[in-house]
Amino acid sequence: MRGDITFTMIKPSAVEAGYSGKILAQIESGGYRIKAMKKTRLTREQAGLFYEMHLGKPFYEDLAKFMSSGPIIAAILQKENAVDDFRQFIGATDPSKAAEGTIRKLYGKNMSENAIHGSDSDESALRESSFFFSSLENH
Repeated sequence: MRGDITFTMIKPSAVEAGYSGKILAQIESGGYRIKAMKKTRLTREQAGLFYEMHLGKPFYEDLAKFMSSGPIIAAILQKENAVDDFRQFIGATDPSKAAEGTIRKLYGKNMSENAIHGSDSDESALRESSFFFSSLENH
């Protein structure tokens, strides 16, 4: 159902730092239901494809390299008004500007290594979810 799902990824630096469990607990405590989840590692090509909307932008190459530098945790989350609420829940892209208690404020290092990705629209949530999960994996 449109409007009640979003997609998230715990980024390589947060997984490597051992924050995955804390972040997932915070997500569930925030009222989000995990519909699908997996730990995986993107190839450079897969990361480039996932972020293809940024192709040609100055940060694209570094982003694709970073996102393929280690394992990530991908998840589909469900909650009413999921996309907008989750983006507010995780905090500003720049952890130094994120609200206290948000995931990015607590676990982000900088603009690039900001701990977590959240879809920016209902359309993106659907596209990003289907990039990682088949209909058999989405519960």
